[in-house]
Amino acid sequence: MDEFWDWLSGTELAFQIGATWWFPLLESLHVVALAVVVGSIFFVDLRLLGVMGMRYPVRVFTRELPPWAWGGFGVAFITGLGMFITRPAAYAANPAFLIKMGLLVVAAANVFVLHRLMLDASAEDSRGAKLTGLISLLVWIGIIVAGRWTGHIN
Repeated sequence: MDEFWDWLSGTELAFQIGATWWFPLLESLHVVALAVVVGSIFFVDLRLLGVMGMRYPVRVFTRELPPWAWGGFGVAFITGLGMFITRPAAYAANPAFLIKMGLLVVAAANVFVLHRLMLDASAEDSRGAKLTGLISLLVWIGIIVAGRWTGHIN
C-alpha cells in the first residue's frame, strides 16, 4: 500500500488541499457535517432510550431524520476523503484514525440492526431497541473522540 499512499499524496489535488486554505475549509465543513449526522442520530437514539419524544413513535424519527443524517454523512465523507489524501500513509497508520474507521463500521452495522428491528412496530420500545440506541450513542461518541485524537497522534 505504501506505493499507493505515496502516489495519492503526490497528486496535485492532495498538494492543493494540504498547502492552501482548502484544508482548514474542509476540516470546518467536516465538523459541521458531523454535527448534522450526530445530531440527527442522537434524536433517534434518545427516543429509543425513552429519554425524549415519547409522544411520537420511533418511526417518526426514523422517517424524518435519515435524510439529514445521510446528507451530513455525504459531506463528511467527501471532506474527510479530501483531508485523508493529503497524508494517507500517516492516517492509515494512526491508531485513532483506525479506531474511528472501525467504529464507523460498527455504527453501520448498528443502523442495519435498528432498521431490521423497526420492521416490527411492536419492537420500538423493546430492550433490543434500547440496546441499539445505547450502542449507537456510545459508538458515535467514540467516533467523535477518535476523530479529535486523530489530529493529535503521529
